[in-house]
Amino acid sequence: MANRYNQLVAPSGITQSIGYVLINIDEKEGTTVSQVAALLGLKSTSLSRMLSQLEKMDLIYRQSNEGDKRSVKIYLTELGKEKRRMARNVVKQFNAYLNDHITEKEKLLLSNALKKINDLTLDYNPE
Repeated sequence: MANRYNQLVAPSGITQSIGYVLINIDEKEGTTVSQVAALLGLKSTSLSRMLSQLEKMDLIYRQSNEGDKRSVKIYLTELGKEKRRMARNVVKQFNAYLNDHITEKEKLLLSNALKKINDLTLDYNPE
């Protein structure tokens, strides 16, 4: 799915990872680096490289958090807001397409299978 998403957003110059970051930045209040890192399952230090790329693309800017000077908040630029809207629309359209082509029974089967895989993964204890 990520490959298909990348194909859909490539003409606008972003990727699935970039779109996911943009979608998860609060448009008014900004979002802390640690919050974005947690959403992506990354360490803040690992996210720093991507954020530098997004700054170079003029999609975000970073600012010290007024409530906690030790943390940094990420804000969207006007271009970032535009790319965020585009990324959200692609996700909404893709989700609607999938929703139209997958029955409720198939969704339930998939959900149950994924839950079972998750439970088995958590229970797995190699000896």
